[in-house]
This record gives sequence, C-alpha cells and structure tokens, in this order.
Amino acid sequence: MRSSIRTAAVTAIAVSALLMTGCSADTTGGDSGPVELTYWAWAPNLDKVADIWNESHPDIQVTVNKQDGGDPAITKLLTAIKAGSGAPDMIQAEYQKIPTLVGSDALADLSEYGADDLEGNFPSGAWNSVTLGGDAVYSIPQDTGPMLAYYRTDILSQYGLTVPTTWDEYADTARALHAADPTKYLGTFSANDAGWFAGLAQQAGASWWSIDGDAWGVDIDKEATQQVASYWGALVEEGVIDNKPMYTPEWNAGLNDGSQAGWVSSVWGPGVLAGNAADTQGKWTAAEVPQWTAGEATNGNWGGSSTAVTTQSKHPKEALEFITWLNTDAEAIQALVDNAGIYPADTKAAAEALTESPEFFSNQADFYTVAAAAASAVNPFTYGPNVNVAFSAYNDEFAKAADAKTQSAFVSAVTNMQKITTDDLKKSGFNVK
Repeated sequence: MRSSIRTAAVTAIAVSALLMTGCSADTTGGDSGPVELTYWAWAPNLDKVADIWNESHPDIQVTVNKQDGGDPAITKLLTAIKAGSGAPDMIQAEYQKIPTLVGSDALADLSEYGADDLEGNFPSGAWNSVTLGGDAVYSIPQDTGPMLAYYRTDILSQYGLTVPTTWDEYADTARALHAADPTKYLGTFSANDAGWFAGLAQQAGASWWSIDGDAWGVDIDKEATQQVASYWGALVEEGVIDNKPMYTPEWNAGLNDGSQAGWVSSVWGPGVLAGNAADTQGKWTAAEVPQWTAGEATNGNWGGSSTAVTTQSKHPKEALEFITWLNTDAEAIQALVDNAGIYPADTKAAAEALTESPEFFSNQADFYTVAAAAASAVNPFTYGPNVNVAFSAYNDEFAKAADAKTQSAFVSAVTNMQKITTDDLKKSGFNVK
C-alpha cells in the first residue's frame, strides 16, 4: 500500500515540480550537547507542554515555533521540502493534509522506529487517517473532532419535543418545531463548511478518495454522499431547516435568541457556544448525532490534527520519542487539555484527563461519556492529495444549491464536486482510476 500511494503521488509531483529530495535521516546526536528538535504548530500554548518534556529530558530538547494556522504552515513546509532545507523536525498536520504531504515526500515513515505499536491507543478512524490505510505510519494522532449534536432542550421541552436519535426523527422534530414557532429552526445547512459536510458524509459511510494500486479514485458522487445531500436539500426546500452559513453574525444571534435551537457540530462545540452565546449556558444538551438506521452507532469527524516527523529531520527516532510522549503520556495529555483545549485522540488518556464536563455544559455530567462513544464510532475516511480543490468545489457548488433551495440542486452539487475534483487530479498528473 505504501509504495502504491507514493507512486501515485510522485507522478503528479514530478509533473508539478513539487517533489525535491529531502535530507537523509541521521538518528545520532551531535558531538556534544542535547539533540535539538523544532516543532511547527498552531495550537495554543504547546510551548508550555514542551517545557514539561524539556525539564525531564535534558538530552532531547524541543523548541515550538508557533505558526499562523494549518494551511500557511503546510505551504511553508512544502516550500522548505522543495528547497531541500529549512523544514522543522516535526509539524502539526491536520488529517486531511496528510496525503498531500506524503505525496510531496514531506513526511517520514515512522513504522521503522516502532510507531505501529501505538495503533491500539487510538480509534480506528484516527489511525486510518495517519496510515492512509496501509502499513506506513506518517503521523501520530493528537486530537480528534468526533461529531456531536447540540440542542436547546428548554425550547424542545416547551413544545413537547425530545432529542432525536435518527435522521428521520430529526426531520420530524425540525418540522414540528418550525410549525410551532416559524422563527425557530432545529439547525442550519452551512454551504461554507466543507469539513462539516464531509463529516456527515463520513457518518453515512462515504470515503471521498480511494487508492487502487498506483491510481487514485474519487468517490464523492456515490450513494452515501448523495443520501446526505438529498436529505438536507429536501429539508431546506421544505423550509424547515435554515440555510444560513455558520459563524456569521446572523447565525451567532440565532444561537443567543433561540431561533437556532440546534447545531450539528463537533466535540469542540462547547467553546464556540460559550464564546458566542454565553447567556444560554445550561440550556443545551449534547448528544450523539442521529443515525441513519435506528440502533446503529456510526459517526463522522470534523476537525483534529496529528504530529508528524518531516523527511528533513536528522533525528526521526528522537522526534518520535517526543511525539509519542506528547500524544500518549498521561501528564502530557492533561497538559494538552489544560493548555491547548484539545479533545485527545488517545482513548484511554482522554478518559483519564477529561473527568469534568466543559464549563458551558456543567449541567450535563455525562458530556465526555457521550463524546467518547461518538469518538469510538467514527468511520474510516480516506482523504486525497487535492482535498483543497474538493473543499473549494463544495463551497462554490453548495453556495449555488443553498441559493436555489431545491433538493435537486443539492444532488447536482455533489456530482459537480466529483467532476471538479477528478479533473484536477488528472490535470495535476495523477493516475486516476
């Protein structure tokens, strides 16, 4: 599997002149002094976590270089890889960026240093994302974003409604709520959040890319994604679900005044709610997202990142030692929770570190029990080397569909995403199945 991924990716990189030979690895330290490692990351306060490591590991010292964010850091890394110098030893990498980085020969395969022994620490969906479904280990999961649904239970109770457990129930509840009070919606379809929609498709069983030998496949326009698009398009056409984008002033106001009485989101939702609708604290409940089939337990992921070692690092073994500690050690995980506010990917460490509900959900003692169940149910999902193109296509095509407010427009948007993504892969020189 590993050679197939690299063969498919390198074909395109050769055409686009992105692939340059990295520095050869050297796992030995210098003649004197500690091994010095650099770590590019954007999560807050990671330097405080690294300080804990540095204090107890004088022979391996880590310096965190704060980056502006996910995409700028990745672009900066690819520039350094192309130049053959200037890359850090380690980088924080979102899961959807890993195929692009692997295709650019930017990430070291950590399996030769024993990283595959860590598989049991993480949910299968997270591990699949860092291995691309093969034997190589390109990164170690740090945090995940299992999807959760949030509801204003005070509003639901006012109209005799309950938290839905299936998507059929969600639709019925949305209809009943909007009929009882036309100013209120159970949620919104956001045409500018491709990661959100990808997570919903993932829950339905979709995987937007696939690998077959030396060829990539694009599988966006398949039954699972069409099912999700058709479902939301029908609710928008019916008028019982809103279609304003998330994170706008209007949407924020809706969280405060109750016109947005629900939000299908992720485990990091409490921070958004606390920041945008502080006065509604205690009025929300978190639940697993509705299921397509009653009694099943499937989920998608929206967000999260990992820690990778670059091919230019001269100390990959020591770098792996640090990132193993960072993402699996109980003290490190607690520090990540306290300082960076993450939801840890390590299943056991997360349970030990997250013993109290987020302050905004102090009324719900089982918040992290619900979150753990959601995390364990995440389906595998393969990202491709042009995820940026697919996500951009989502924004463009679903913006048109949201304006049209018809179910057929939502379905057509998926078909258009498929064509745009496939055409881009071929244009970039990839072998496309």
